[in-house]
Amino acid sequence: MTVRGILLAAGYGRRFDPEGRRDKLLARLADGRPLIWHSALALCAALPGSLAVVRPGQAERVHWLRLAGCEILETAHAEQGMGSALAAAVAASADAAGWVIALADMPWLPAAAVGRVAAAIDRPDTVVAPMHGGRRGHPVGFGAAWGRRLAALEGDRGARDLLQEADVRLLDWHDDRILRDVDQAADLDPALPSCG
Repeated sequence: MTVRGILLAAGYGRRFDPEGRRDKLLARLADGRPLIWHSALALCAALPGSLAVVRPGQAERVHWLRLAGCEILETAHAEQGMGSALAAAVAASADAAGWVIALADMPWLPAAAVGRVAAAIDRPDTVVAPMHGGRRGHPVGFGAAWGRRLAALEGDRGARDLLQEADVRLLDWHDDRILRDVDQAADLDPALPSCG
């Protein structure tokens, strides 16, 4: 059994474009590739064949996710929110030794941080995440014992409630790329570093 990467790539990005005309995850960075590709590439570099969750009918997202090396889980459950998307992905990979969960709107997340979190899943009850400047970042790793509870998540809260009750092992990380996401167009600053 191996640790499986999960990329949550089904979001609507309403804060990025409240009118719904621009797909946040397809917004281009300085190299011309969309942020979803950068996020997926970092995850797959550390955990090849990671599973990306999308809503039905997101062909362009699927195209970029496959280019980055992801396997695809297209599910209507993802329309109900992050928790439901995560539950579907965990259920589809129930034989994993654990899961490293990353967000598709974090294009600067280093592959090395993903690998470090995955390597720290050393027991079935482990929950682990990187930390910088006193703040917990991403990705978050869960050992296999958390599978049943992750697969039971619903709606849009993701694993937030589970993290509040877990004894999360925090790993010091040297920069803030584990914290940076894209919520608004202004966050696509070309001066920010690319993932590495």
